[in-house]
Amino acid sequence: MSLWVVVPAYNEAARISATLYALAAQTDTDFTLLVVDNGSADGTADAVRAFQSCAPFRVHVITEPEKGVGSAVDTGFRHAIAAGATRIARTDADCLPRPGWVAAARAALDGGAGMVCGRITARRDEHGPAGRAFFAGLVGLAALFGRLRPAHRSSGYLAPYRMHAGNNMAITAALYEECGGMPRRPSPTDRLFLNRVRSTTASIVRSRTMVVENSTRRIRAYGVLRTAKWYLDRGSGPLTPDPR
Repeated sequence: MSLWVVVPAYNEAARISATLYALAAQTDTDFTLLVVDNGSADGTADAVRAFQSCAPFRVHVITEPEKGVGSAVDTGFRHAIAAGATRIARTDADCLPRPGWVAAARAALDGGAGMVCGRITARRDEHGPAGRAFFAGLVGLAALFGRLRPAHRSSGYLAPYRMHAGNNMAITAALYEECGGMPRRPSPTDRLFLNRVRSTTASIVRSRTMVVENSTRRIRAYGVLRTAKWYLDRGSGPLTPDPR
């Protein structure tokens, strides 16, 4: 079964190489990588093309001019499916998947899951212990809020709500198409997408071994209070909802 990894990217020339080499260090490299350049004004696409010559897997780059991470992800997933992908995993261009990430995603999907959600932790090169602890607490609080929120507990959902990080997930092509795909909009898209999947199937699992080190740049861009507000689904106020 064909597995593709999709990475949306916008102005990530300074960061994406670390993501690409983290993917090259996977224990399972039997996949095709697709980077979706969301209209970058820097050398993001050039960095990916420079990586192609040493990559241990096939690498493709396409452009999605419609701004917003949702549009980039949806275009990438549908491109991969049209090219024959039956399984698709996603991370972001400022994240570092740990070496067993692809293997864990494949094992969960091949084991019968329709979608698998992994575990996120803060990148060690962006914050010290205090920043990483804050990030972990914020994620835990947002997950609890999501489970208790009445809008996420409708009888129409086939699976319980569990917080889903868009930069650490994998799904079958069939389920992606059946649920309607990623909302084509700026961030936040993860909750909307998860609820689409929950409305379609109960076959959603969580993998503790599918780990991505997440960028904490939103904390610097928004500050502590606005970051907490965003993670608790209270919007971004006057700030951009998509600080990529």
